[in-house]
Amino acid sequence: MRISRLAERTGVPATTLRYYEDAGLLPAERTPAGYRTYGDEAVRRLEFIGTAKHLGLPLAEIRELLAVWADGSCAQVRSDLRPRVAARLADAERRAAGLHDFAVLLRTALGRLDAMPRRAEPCGDDCTALDEPAPVACALTGDGMAGRVEEWRRAVGDARPERVPGGVRLTLPASRAAEVARLAAAEQECCPFLGFRLHFDGPDVHLDVRAPAHAAPIVDELFVG
Repeated sequence: MRISRLAERTGVPATTLRYYEDAGLLPAERTPAGYRTYGDEAVRRLEFIGTAKHLGLPLAEIRELLAVWADGSCAQVRSDLRPRVAARLADAERRAAGLHDFAVLLRTALGRLDAMPRRAEPCGDDCTALDEPAPVACALTGDGMAGRVEEWRRAVGDARPERVPGGVRLTLPASRAAEVARLAAAEQECCPFLGFRLHFDGPDVHLDVRAPAHAAPIVDELFVG
């Protein structure tokens, strides 16, 4: 098929198809008149390239993977692709943890801005919106804190904990999701610096708990023990 037909079938612009050829990703045959032609395998090749790009892989790595994909076995593709995806995941989680810390800082600054006096005079010692945030602390105290800790112990005490960038991941039976979600919502009311994320994985549910580095003792107290 000609390049216009391939572009129509795949939604990839012809300019991108030419660029892929120059980059060594998408070989093309030539007619005697010099027109590019492609077989049906080019469609699958472009699907593979598109998937790899969505996973954040650079073109240089995609070119390496294509050589395995074209000539190797499924097992070889898996063994080559998996560590690359795992590395992207680790990087994304590191960036997500950093964004979470930044969001906590911004939320704190907004709260301080809202609390600042609305007077016409110059700012004084009570104008603290841009100061370093105070150490995080849970609004619960005494029996309230002890009760919340006990609730978490009952809900996640037998979870499989795993350290992740910025916090901990707990793996539980999916049947616990509703109880864990309830506790996470209650926890954020008193400890807004904690971030929670639930995601399902077959019969399991993973609870990711993240917090600023200086709140690590609170995370350990509640979720690691």
